Amino acid sequence: MTSAPDPSAPSAAAPTGQSATTGITDARRLPTADRAGHFDPADLQVLVLAGGLSYERDVSLRSGRRVLDALRGAGVSAEIRDADAALLPYLEADPPHAVVIALHGATGEDGSLRGVLDLCGVPYVGCDAHAARLAWDKPSAKSLLREAGIPTPDWVVLPQDRFSELGAAAVLDRVASRLGLPLMIKPAQGGSGLGATVVREASALPAAMVGCFGYDSTALVERFIPGTAVAVSIVDLGDGPQALPAVEIVPRNGVYDYAARYTAGLTTWHAPARLDEEVAALVAETALSTYRALSLRDLSRVDLVVDSDNNPQVLGVNVSPGMTETSLLPLAVQAASLNFGVILKSLVVRAASRAAR
Repeated sequence: MTSAPDPSAPSAAAPTGQSATTGITDARRLPTADRAGHFDPADLQVLVLAGGLSYERDVSLRSGRRVLDALRGAGVSAEIRDADAALLPYLEADPPHAVVIALHGATGEDGSLRGVLDLCGVPYVGCDAHAARLAWDKPSAKSLLREAGIPTPDWVVLPQDRFSELGAAAVLDRVASRLGLPLMIKPAQGGSGLGATVVREASALPAAMVGCFGYDSTALVERFIPGTAVAVSIVDLGDGPQALPAVEIVPRNGVYDYAARYTAGLTTWHAPARLDEEVAALVAETALSTYRALSLRDLSRVDLVVDSDNNPQVLGVNVSPGMTETSLLPLAVQAASLNFGVILKSLVVRAASRAAR
């Protein structure tokens, strides 16, 4: 069991000269690949992007440092930079062979940065911009999952302006009547549990909505499913996506919000999760189905709840999961008896190899 950490703790570069996308002469060419298009990791130059301007900047910096240390420990030449105004000139003057995105929140997960990297012809680990945009917008992702037959709790989307125009009290009464109580209120776009609240009484709904609108102009109101909260990390090292052991999340107050994630002692994790073998297999398959339905790539994390009937339901997807020592993906890697640095090395080689095809 592990307790939550102290938050105060610290297309591609073209192989032959010019980028077909931007016309910029590439300062760094891809090393020679073997016949299968693979590179020696020791020949690659990797950039880790961390920081950004989201509410999750501090966690991102910690993730980035962990990724940097793991890559260097695995024999990969890597450096770390912030996603700021100096990034594009750097990419144009000295493009890396691959990028690892350790940015959390909108900066790393809404697809915009990935689109810019595509424009610069710089390959990166993770899904493409389109898939990231879908996964980042929770209502869009849930709709796609529902169409694919993947279970996810019932929900209603409430934009702030419609909420006000139609009358808050009337809307909330109807929502509570339609979905029942308790409810989970959370931003339609966002991460780390920011702005998320469990509402157990109708009288608490207005305050929860106000708190949610502080982080996004659209709220996702979702039926709260009591049960066992788990996270399944998925990696694809070349043989297809593989689900790592599920990590069980046990927040002291029953809600895995921002405080529970990053305040020491408020959460306990079990890796692997304390699930029966058949339930664990069903959770893994549901996570893999989610990964495929959203067209994800390389690595991601699927958050689920296992209800009282042992049926998993998908709560959301993270395409740029935390990478700190006690983040859920590294905990799953450890539970699988794998080496974090070796996995990252394989992923950057795969990203660089995509650029050579």
